[in-house]
Amino acid sequence: MGGLSIWHWLIVLVVVVLIFGTKKLRNIGQDLGGAVKGFKEGMKTPDEEAAANEPPSPAQQIPGKTIDAEVKKETHKT
Repeated sequence: MGGLSIWHWLIVLVVVVLIFGTKKLRNIGQDLGGAVKGFKEGMKTPDEEAAANEPPSPAQQIPGKTIDAEVKKETHKT
């Protein structure tokens, strides 16, 4: 006995859609996606959560390199 061909899977898909309907299948997909997202969030370690909630650190200075810049304030005339 060989594996199922594409035609077998299409027939199974049509039967499932006829039994459950597209709205019910969409709701099941959304529920499954929410469960997977919740599982991923639950698997984070406390260190990863702390790093995700921290504000980004300011740019670090590189010793031996100087960056010179000038900032000009632009005025708008209306």
